[in-house]
Amino acid sequence: MGAESVMWTPVDFLSWRGMIIGSASAAVIGFACHKIWCKSPEDKGVINCSTRQSSDGIGIAALIGNTPMVEIRSLSRLTGCRILAKCEMLNPGGSTKDRVAKQIIHEAHTSEILKSDKCGTIVEGTAGSTGISLALLARAYGHKCKIFMPDDMAQEKSDVLKLLGADVVRLPAVSIVNNKHFCKVAEAYARDTPNAVFANQFENLANFRAHYYGTGPEIWQQTNGKLDAFVMAAGTGGTIAGVGSYLHERNPNIKVVLVDPPGSALYNKIEAGVLYASEQSERRLRRNRYDTITEGIGIDRLTANFAKALPVVSKAFRGSDLEAVEMANFLLRNDGLFVGSSSAMNCVGVVRTARMLGPGHTIVTILCDGGARSMSKMYNPAFLKSRGLFPTAHTRDVDDLGFVAE
Repeated sequence: MGAESVMWTPVDFLSWRGMIIGSASAAVIGFACHKIWCKSPEDKGVINCSTRQSSDGIGIAALIGNTPMVEIRSLSRLTGCRILAKCEMLNPGGSTKDRVAKQIIHEAHTSEILKSDKCGTIVEGTAGSTGISLALLARAYGHKCKIFMPDDMAQEKSDVLKLLGADVVRLPAVSIVNNKHFCKVAEAYARDTPNAVFANQFENLANFRAHYYGTGPEIWQQTNGKLDAFVMAAGTGGTIAGVGSYLHERNPNIKVVLVDPPGSALYNKIEAGVLYASEQSERRLRRNRYDTITEGIGIDRLTANFAKALPVVSKAFRGSDLEAVEMANFLLRNDGLFVGSSSAMNCVGVVRTARMLGPGHTIVTILCDGGARSMSKMYNPAFLKSRGLFPTAHTRDVDDLGFVAE
């Protein structure tokens, strides 16, 4: 068992013992991967997140993209399909959101919304990973960073943001229709602050472009165009839209599949054309509309970025919190992959897609976050117990995928 490398990308060192130290090791490993194994596709005429240069040609932004791809051998063996995962948690900031942050800042500089030669402020409402990427790049570009986030997000994400120099404001988790929603508060703050930009990852199509011109071409190149499906959960929708659109243009037979967590309305949007989830019933709501322990995925509105995915996403599955927790522990025990909640949910979707397609197909997903940022929730027995979740994959050897619903 273990994670098998694809093409020229050796990743035998991808063990959880190395990854658990978090973003610092991710930056080091990512740097090594870039220097030794990466190849850059041709320039598309806009900033290409898969090239080796940042918008100013120097600094940590030049290390973003060209992440390695591995075969998750346990899932391949048990599904009969070839399961490949692009290791986006090896970007310098530890997640796929580095690409989005880089594209947003570049376009803000190019349009002069944010003056590149003056200290400005990058403002965002985020559950964590995008904020970390923005804070990291704000340092590199000489800007300040102001992050507004819901107070039900993992504390370690807030701690990392502060360590990176961001000013963090945690707000009560409320619905997007409430003017006190963290994204609306962030937008108002940016509007009232000189030389500031509201990153607006949900509606800013720089998000889509980062993946259409970067992640998508990389996946096509790393697989030699030989893939049958791409599977992804969605929060902003930028990754599934950008990657899915690029791959679908190259080969319309590639299936783009969504996996959706509890409380999200996107499953019904794809399967029934209606943006609704049963958890939205007022009597069933908890603190907000995303009744899930996963972070950064699931939403109850149609964003500009996810709207770009609608023409190419042909199938959706629902995933549960317990499936995600079981999958995270399964991958840790069987493959040495220490992943976060979004990555685990993606792999739940992969198993469902493999069952739908049958053996012999190649399915690609993204490991968008590492497990270090999920320690207080996904890997915390006391927290899981408080949510009525009792996973078994971490306490015994599991050699089947029975924990993923049919």
